[in-house]
Amino acid sequence: MRNIGKSQIYIVPELTAGNEQWINPSFGSPDLQAHYDYIKRMVKEKTGRAMQEKERERKGKNGKIIKVAGCSPIREGVLLIRPDTTLADVRKFGEECQRRWGITPLQIFLHKDEGHWLSGQPESGDRESFPVGKKWFKPNYHAHIVFDWMNHDTGKSRKLNDEDMTEMQSLASDILLMERGQSKAVTGKEHLERNDFIIEKQKAELQRMDAAKRHKEELINLAEQELKQVKSEIRTDKLKKTATNAATAIASGVGSLFGSGKMKSLERKNEDLRDEIAIRDETIEQLQSNIKQIQMEHSRAMMNKDMEYRKALEVREAEHKNEIKILNSMINTAHRWYPDFADLLRLERLAKQIGLSAIEFAELIKGKVLNFTGRLFSSEHNRWFATDNTPLQILRNNDKRLTLTANRIPLSQWFSEQYDKLLQSIRQPIQQKKSRGMKL
Repeated sequence: MRNIGKSQIYIVPELTAGNEQWINPSFGSPDLQAHYDYIKRMVKEKTGRAMQEKERERKGKNGKIIKVAGCSPIREGVLLIRPDTTLADVRKFGEECQRRWGITPLQIFLHKDEGHWLSGQPESGDRESFPVGKKWFKPNYHAHIVFDWMNHDTGKSRKLNDEDMTEMQSLASDILLMERGQSKAVTGKEHLERNDFIIEKQKAELQRMDAAKRHKEELINLAEQELKQVKSEIRTDKLKKTATNAATAIASGVGSLFGSGKMKSLERKNEDLRDEIAIRDETIEQLQSNIKQIQMEHSRAMMNKDMEYRKALEVREAEHKNEIKILNSMINTAHRWYPDFADLLRLERLAKQIGLSAIEFAELIKGKVLNFTGRLFSSEHNRWFATDNTPLQILRNNDKRLTLTANRIPLSQWFSEQYDKLLQSIRQPIQQKKSRGMKL
């Protein structure tokens, strides 16, 4: 968090204490990858076929190519919740889903510290946003729930149709006391994934910017039309001026016939026309100046927007490089201070692979002997080996490297011995009972 730019942070640390989480105790290891691998083995054992993980194509009865989606044994859903929603509420929803549709909740996480910063004051009807320092924060209260979507008796995936999913949404709104949204059958809108939603928001922002640009262009067009109209009126005024001057010249030639009063009236009208023309000239200059000002402001706004995007991109790239530099420095320091750091990371991955929990591995790191009872998985032999009170311990081998041992021998050698014992038990001949003859 310290290495992320403040403008990019969408989490309020003061609210993190309100987050909650739950992991199904019957789930065992919280590692979803280990559970996924277990499901693959279970499907193979129950159905005799490998689980179809990738999308594939098949030809339908009409000859068209149909795409068949791969199996998704672990699925995640996101629920909108209220500020006072508890972990027990979401667990009740998960238990009801398991009772109705057989999907088992594995993990639940309540996030009450996420949201986004508002650019200014909230709208009048916004009652969710609240101030944090000098800025306003709009929270996004939600919960993540991870389901096991498989039938472990048959090894097949649970089949839920659209009606089931609609009923599930109604169930969530009833249990969590949330307002039920309208279905896409009513609104005609498709539900969007997270990335698609972000893209749609960006498109809306671009459309808003285009609308502002079109508005400014319309202002420029209106100003240009008004300018053309004024120029047209000026040409008409010039024609009137020419006619007035001609009439004045004629009248001056025969002034004695009409008298000086009428001549003065014509001269005043002529002066008024000249004043109007002067005013129109000033109006044209002012309109031309306004058009140039609007064009300059529009150009300046677009340049500033482009500069903002470039600066934001440069800042993010600089922050990213700094993050990488800090992480590399931390890794190098860890290797320098703890020469066994790399070995411990390797052993941690091995512990997860064979089925040890994080708590059990932490005991081994402390140098303690773990008397393990249960099953250990060997990737080399692709099977589980049952063991009873077997001492597990981290020791150094002949090369002074840390290694995980069982009964003080390397784990790989211990797995090989267990596999040999298993083969010997399978190969033992079955003794047939001798026939005692046929009794009458």
